[in-house]
Amino acid sequence: MSDDIEIAEPQSTGTPAELVIITGLSGAGRSEAIHTFEDLGYFCIDNLPPALLSRLVELTALPGSRIRRVAVVCDMRSMEFFETLLEELDKLEASGQPYRILYLEAAEKVLVNRFKATRRRHPLCEGGSVIEGITAEQHGLARVRKRADLIIDTSELLPAQLREAIRRRFLSDSLKDSLSVTVSSFGFKYGIPIDADIVMDVRFLPNPFYVARLRHKSGLEPAVKRFVLERDETKRFMDRWLPLLADLMPSYLIEGKHHLSIALGCTGGMHRSVVLAEQTADHLRSLGYDISVTHRDIRKDAERL
Repeated sequence: MSDDIEIAEPQSTGTPAELVIITGLSGAGRSEAIHTFEDLGYFCIDNLPPALLSRLVELTALPGSRIRRVAVVCDMRSMEFFETLLEELDKLEASGQPYRILYLEAAEKVLVNRFKATRRRHPLCEGGSVIEGITAEQHGLARVRKRADLIIDTSELLPAQLREAIRRRFLSDSLKDSLSVTVSSFGFKYGIPIDADIVMDVRFLPNPFYVARLRHKSGLEPAVKRFVLERDETKRFMDRWLPLLADLMPSYLIEGKHHLSIALGCTGGMHRSVVLAEQTADHLRSLGYDISVTHRDIRKDAERL
C-alpha cells in the first residue's frame, strides 16, 4: 500500500446519545438499576472506567450507529479509575454532551444487613469491617453525589419499587418512543390470540355478514367500513374505547411493558374487528406510538363463503 494513502477516521454524526451515569453506594441497588435500564432499551455497561465515557459517546454518534440511549455504572470498585470521573464529567459538559447522574444510597444499617445476607465482601473493605468500607465509599463519592440529578434512597424500597421509580423518572419524556404496539383483528370462532394483552369483543355491533352485498367483502373495503362506523353503537363505543386506550398506554410502560398487543375480535375476524382494529391503530399512531397492524383471520371466512 502506498505511503500516500490515508485511511480516514470514522466521523461523528454530531447527534449526542442520551447518557445516564449510575453510581452510588455498594449494596444500594446499582445492579437492579442497570438491569432496569437494559429492560427499557438502553445500551448498558456495568463498571465502566470513567476515562472511557467520552470514547463511548463518540462511538454512539458514528454514522450507522443505532444506539441512542446509553446507561453505564461508574463506581468505586476500581479506585484508580474512578478518581477521574469528575474530570470526565467536565469534558462531557464542555463538548455539549448531555448526561444525567442517578445516585443510589441506603442507610448504613441496611447496607450492612444486605452484605451479611448475600455474604459478599464490600469492595472497599480491604480487610476491615463493612462499616469502614461504607464510610470510605461515602467519602469518596461525596463530590459526585452533589452533582447527581436524581438521588434515590433504597433503604425502604423493594426491587420492584426501585424499578418503578427509575421508569417514572427516566421515561417521562419518551414514553411513546419506548412502547411498541401491535393491533390485531381476529375471529372468536378461530380462538383468542394467546399473546394478546388486551382483548376487546366487538360482536355486539351489527354484523355486515348478514348484508348480502357486504358478506364477501372485508373490513378493509370502504363499503364495510362505512357500514360499521356509521352505526350509533359503534360511535358510542369508539367515544369510550379510544380515550381509554390513550390513558392506559403510559401506565403499561411505567409498569415495565415494552410491547403491547391489543386484539379486537368479532365472530369470523373478517368485518367488524378489522374495521375497528384499523381505526384503533390510526388513533394510536396519531398520538405518536409505533404501531403495527395484523388481521389474523381476515381471509378464513371468505374462503368458506
